[in-house]
This record gives sequence, C-alpha cells and structure tokens, in this order.
Amino acid sequence: MRQSPVNKILILIKKEGPQLAATIGETLGTTGEAARQQLAKLAAQGLVEARNDADGGRGRPRQLWHLTAEGHRAFPDGHAELAAGLIETLRQTLGAEALDAVIVARENQTAATYTSALAGLSDLPARVARLAALRTEEGYMADWWNDEDGSCVLIENHCPICAAATACSNFCVSELAVFRRVLDADVERLEHILHGARRCAYRIRPLHP
Repeated sequence: MRQSPVNKILILIKKEGPQLAATIGETLGTTGEAARQQLAKLAAQGLVEARNDADGGRGRPRQLWHLTAEGHRAFPDGHAELAAGLIETLRQTLGAEALDAVIVARENQTAATYTSALAGLSDLPARVARLAALRTEEGYMADWWNDEDGSCVLIENHCPICAAATACSNFCVSELAVFRRVLDADVERLEHILHGARRCAYRIRPLHP
C-alpha cells in the first residue's frame, strides 16, 4: 500500500489497533486536528469509523478510530474472490480429499521454502525474526518480539489469504503446522482473525528448554 498520509493512517490502525485521533496525529508528526480531518475523509469513503471507548474511564467518552470491513479490504487480499471460488469448485468437482491433497502440497512447498531461508540459524529468536521478515514480504504485516518468559511472540496484522482460509479452515491448520516444522518449536495460536480477532498472534517456545 502506497505511503500517502491517509494510507499511513490505515496502516497504523491495521497494525496497532483502534487509535485516538490525537495519537494518530502524534505518530504521524502532525496535530490531532489534522489527523481528524484525514480521518473524516476516510470515514466518508467508508474505510474507518469512530466508536466510543467503553473502557475509557470517567468523564467524556473517548473516541477510538477503527477500520471498517471495507477498510480491511483495502489491504492486499491475494485475489480473494478468485481463490474462494476456485476452492469451492475444487471441493465440488473433485471432493474434499483432493482439496486436502492440494493443501498438503502447498504446506510442503511452503515449508521447504522457509526451511531454506532459515538454514544456518540455530537461535530461535533469529529464526522467528527471519520468518517474520518472510511473512511480511508475503503481505502478512508481521512483527515479533521476545517475551519476558523467554518465549517469542509472532504477530500477523494482515492475512492476504483470508478469503481462502474462510472458505477452507484447513489452510490455517496447515499454516500452524508449517510454523512448527520450520521453527522446530512449540507454536500456539493466541489470536485468530477467522475467530473475530483483528490479527493472528502466536506464542513460540523451544521444544527443549
């Protein structure tokens, strides 16, 4: 997505979650009022909406700006409609077993690609960092960090294959299996876009502490 001022706002909300106009202005190096003007333009396009923050405490309710469904669709979707249509056609014409075979083949191909890219990295944080970089290149807007308990956290703020995964949840099962294979680690999904979360999040621990 091109880095125009309005797109920077969309990317900020996509990656960091709902934001105050003042926070957006501060992050972009402008004023809260200037941010509100940009947000008003985005709201007129149906890309964002303001909602009162129920957890804002006492006093006047704070307004947090959220992406709408249309705002989420402004990000790369991996040819969503085509992918979903092809999946359903494959299921209907060749059956569920054929679809499962395709998913397994994709899993093996992806795992081979990632394994090659992670070759020579024995340190788990280094492997997670490389995986996050690979996923970002693929459109997942990934971040990662070391947690206080010694585990790693991998965040994916966008899912470019969301439509395909919605049509067949085995894509998500396969993705989790790929992470476990290439990282040689215990990987737990903490948040899931398909279950209503705004992002997918994973906790990653060494298999042998």
